[in-house]
Amino acid sequence: MAESQNIEYKESWRDEYLKWICGFANARGGRIYIGIRDDGRIVGIPDSKKLLEDIPNKIKDTMGILADVNLLERDGLDYIEIIVNPSTYPVSYHGEYHYRSGSTKQQLRGSALTEFLVRKTGYRWDAAPVDGIAVSDLDIESFEIFRKEAVRTERMTKRDIECSNEELLEKLGLIAEGKLKRAAGKNNL
Repeated sequence: MAESQNIEYKESWRDEYLKWICGFANARGGRIYIGIRDDGRIVGIPDSKKLLEDIPNKIKDTMGILADVNLLERDGLDYIEIIVNPSTYPVSYHGEYHYRSGSTKQQLRGSALTEFLVRKTGYRWDAAPVDGIAVSDLDIESFEIFRKEAVRTERMTKRDIECSNEELLEKLGLIAEGKLKRAAGKNNL
């Protein structure tokens, strides 16, 4: 088996390979083999038993996903197979989003990250609900300015704005699932 979009060979384990696992999870899934050279020759790994325990824990602890980690043997040499299933939600590794494309791992940034998040979640970054922020945390003056400008520009009527700040945010579609959307704190009032 040669390296491909879904297969990656590594001679030995390094924690940086968690980024490859993240990339596979965000793409179509894949397999990483530890103890195999790029040319497909098995070289084995001396610490296979320890890695068999460490790798699944590192995957779960850093990304919150599970992967099958299997100890394999050929010609007296141990090597490890890590099977990563595609995730239905975006997976990050220490706040970074990686993606497997072709035989490369790419860190997603800027518009590529935005496009990826929209594709995976179905909504834009600014529409995502945010934990830990309440309507009372928002700037009161911003609400007053918004109300004044909404009436002045005829975006809303005086009757529309005569409500609590929370009701106003609901009318504007800035509350989802009982939580403020990220856009509510981005000067969109």
